[in-house]
Amino acid sequence: MGYSKTHFKSINPYTEETVYEIPMHTLQEAREILENAQEAFDNTWEDTSYEQRAKLLNDVAKEMKDNLDYYALPMTEEMGKPINEARGEVNKAAWAAEHYASFGEDYLKTEYLESDASESYVQYLPIGVTLGILPWNAPFWLAFRYLAPAVMSGNACVMKHDSHTPLCAVRIVEAFQKAGAPKNLVQNLVVGHESLESVIRNPIIKGVSLTGSSKAGASVGAIAGSEIKPVVLELGGSDPAIVLADADDLEKAADTIVLSRYINAGQSCIAAKRIIVEEPIYEKFIELLKERFEKLKLGDPKDETTTIGPIARKELVEEMHNQVDRSVQAGARLILGGKRHEGQGFFFPVTMLADVEPGMVVSCQETFGPIAAIIKVKDEKEAIKVANDTEYGLGGSIWTGDVEKGKKLAGKIITGQVSVNGIVKSDPRLPSGGVKKSGLGKELGPQGIKMFVNTQQVWVGPVKN
Repeated sequence: MGYSKTHFKSINPYTEETVYEIPMHTLQEAREILENAQEAFDNTWEDTSYEQRAKLLNDVAKEMKDNLDYYALPMTEEMGKPINEARGEVNKAAWAAEHYASFGEDYLKTEYLESDASESYVQYLPIGVTLGILPWNAPFWLAFRYLAPAVMSGNACVMKHDSHTPLCAVRIVEAFQKAGAPKNLVQNLVVGHESLESVIRNPIIKGVSLTGSSKAGASVGAIAGSEIKPVVLELGGSDPAIVLADADDLEKAADTIVLSRYINAGQSCIAAKRIIVEEPIYEKFIELLKERFEKLKLGDPKDETTTIGPIARKELVEEMHNQVDRSVQAGARLILGGKRHEGQGFFFPVTMLADVEPGMVVSCQETFGPIAAIIKVKDEKEAIKVANDTEYGLGGSIWTGDVEKGKKLAGKIITGQVSVNGIVKSDPRLPSGGVKKSGLGKELGPQGIKMFVNTQQVWVGPVKN
């Protein structure tokens, strides 16, 4: 249960006890939060130097790194992320802040272009107050993926975090406060989905970033579009990992694909969800995956030896069992897992399904848990066809001994991101974002910081002779 009509409440998916409860804002309070953000932008932040903005982001990063468990534990308690992964996530969030502190000014430097003017250039100006709508699965990283570039480009930020991770949201704002951020520069908005439309339509909000489901993206995108406001949508994925028969190191490919599939108990949009294997190595690769998946340890997310924690919510476990059961009924071969967990916590067993066909549920729906769907193809041409046979287009990977071929095939995969012989991951230095129903716009890298700026062209006369 994420929220009642009056409160957000988080439930620990391991102990099933309440972690944190916070009252929701009324529509009047929400309006005041937006007005306060506008005031922070107008009176303080818009006119700060890049140096001042960088100092704040570096101070926020230091605050989080110096108090790692204070920021990591809420993730472990609210959504079951194993403590080692949670610490890693706080450090990665800090890295995003440090990255934009170091490179933001360069990314946004004025560009001089030749024209008939004495001087003509493009400058990147802040747009004002932005809204970030965030999910529960990576509460710190996904928040900083939005916050760091928005703050560095001179905008004020209102964060509407997920109803299942309210303490994480409170701590993120606290990190900014402790680092000495101007009052109301980064605020936490505690409202339900039903109140979001009035927030997005409020003239104070000048841009919207959403990470979430394709359904949520379609809804938010439609509202923002009707108001003609820029929007970045980072949505679901059904990422293919293509393993070709000429792959040099199948052991390494298996290690990486297993890691990609089980991080955060598989609750990641860029996890390898469909493992597409060329026929000559198909059975061998299944064995390599099985050996590795069998060793993964489910358990208490606070225990440092746990590799897979509980699933965030009970209804998500049931949904995944439904996906697996229907796929087995349709002819998928159950290699591992699939049985319901007995005992404490919302766990889903590590599950491997082989002989998956394109029409099966685990192939065409997004699986948000530790479920590996393995598909056999006769050659690379069929591999690409199967990889693209989805409404999603977030990320994908190719494993081959011929790097030039891998690079060529990357251009044939319809996704926003492709890794050749490596894991698909997000990195502050590189843009990420999907195509098709996986979203629009980019986050991170030099492209991400330009999503919520006014790209203003300036023409200075007189005309050149």
